[in-house]
Amino acid sequence: MKSKRPQQTSVNVSLTVPLRDRLDEKWNRLAYSSASEYVRDLIRRDLEKDAIAQVDQLLLEGVRSPVAPLTDDDRREWRRLAGGQPSTRRHAAPKALASARR
Repeated sequence: MKSKRPQQTSVNVSLTVPLRDRLDEKWNRLAYSSASEYVRDLIRRDLEKDAIAQVDQLLLEGVRSPVAPLTDDDRREWRRLAGGQPSTRRHAAPKALASARR
């Protein structure tokens, strides 16, 4: 099955001559096939950086939020989302914990 290529559109950007010269040097040195390919890659990396920053912010909010105890419903939902079933295998307790129980 052949995948469809995303539809493209154009954006015109005005650059100073020195900036255009540096752009040409850079995309040639980095082996891009065109200045457009280089600019598309810059945009993708910038969007990826924004997405990573958003995830980092959400993680920080989670770390800073009050801790709520996990419920059985929480665990079932996580297993469902992960596509797994609860393990029936018993895990061995660490040796220090096992000897402390004796």
